[in-house]
Amino acid sequence: MKGFTGFLLWLLLFILCWPLALLALIAWPLVWLLLLPFKLLGITVSAAFDFLHAILTLPARLLGYRRNPPS
Repeated sequence: MKGFTGFLLWLLLFILCWPLALLALIAWPLVWLLLLPFKLLGITVSAAFDFLHAILTLPARLLGYRRNPPS
């Protein structure tokens, strides 16, 4: 009886999960397209902060400041 119950639960899982797998397979490219502008915004903001950091540390780098002095 335990084997039959396990088989029925496995069939129920198979019936319920394959539509979810197909839905995820179809929906993932749409989700990726929706998130693409946010990824581009994150890249842009990161580049702007890196540029600001480079500008603010330029005088120190020109004067020879090293963050980690040689041993």
